[in-house]
Amino acid sequence: MSGSLPAGEALPSMRLLAKELRISVITTKRAYEELERDGFLENVPGKGCFVAAQNRELVREAQLRKVEEKLVQAVEEARKGAFPLEDLHEMLDVLYRGEDL
Repeated sequence: MSGSLPAGEALPSMRLLAKELRISVITTKRAYEELERDGFLENVPGKGCFVAAQNRELVREAQLRKVEEKLVQAVEEARKGAFPLEDLHEMLDVLYRGEDL
């Protein structure tokens, strides 16, 4: 999801990966199957597994989840400090625009 592997890049075989990680081939096979199901890799019969082109909506959803987690933390801290919601709105507006507080 970070984009460190370009789309189309070949992945190691399940056996090679299992050997390098010292884990079961069954575990590696299961991981590859889950990654394929989730759209992160493509399995080409007779050629191997390759990094799939990223689904923009999936990437956006992951980013949105990260933002939501951080906002939940911020709201919890604001509640502890008994800050009014209006102050949070103002602070978020300022920070989003890149202005100094």
